Amino acid sequence: MLSSKSWRATGARTTCLVGSGLVVLALACANVHAQAPFALSSADFRDGGAVAAPQVFNDNGCTGTNRSPQLAWRNPPAGTRSYAVTVFDPDAPGRGWWHWAVANIPARVNELAQNASASGALTKLGALEARNDFGSTGYGGPCPPPGKPHRYVVTIYALGVDKLALSAGGPAMAFDHEIHSAALGSARITVMYGR
Repeated sequence: MLSSKSWRATGARTTCLVGSGLVVLALACANVHAQAPFALSSADFRDGGAVAAPQVFNDNGCTGTNRSPQLAWRNPPAGTRSYAVTVFDPDAPGRGWWHWAVANIPARVNELAQNASASGALTKLGALEARNDFGSTGYGGPCPPPGKPHRYVVTIYALGVDKLALSAGGPAMAFDHEIHSAALGSARITVMYGR
């Protein structure tokens, strides 16, 4: 049987062990919460919102100004060496419709200005743009047939490689395949447009 003095000493050691264990656990929890999720935002697009005229296509009966949206991202996964962006309409007939695919955006970049596609800003960064399903290289905004609004999924991908083996003007589907093969993580915004 432990004396009261021994019992107090044993109790103190147990308290210290439990106390230090709680500190380690608290630090581990803090580290888990310190890394916020990879996230995409836009001054032009709100998740679930409607696409405005500046980002709408300017042909095929649509009268927008076809400017690629401003995009910004934060908290990329560890090991990110470059980024890629896609805009895809899953509601288009058949296999869907590619509106934009960009790869080889340098890891130092965390934002694209509005109209980065047509302005030449992406080319200056060394990024490559695919041929969209309208048949032109670069951004092609929403322009669905009249009727039910379509969804447009805007995705930023963090890639584990500096550059993908792609050529400017290649098909967006080929870009998508290569992007997925090197993706470490992604974040997205879905917007709507109908006429």
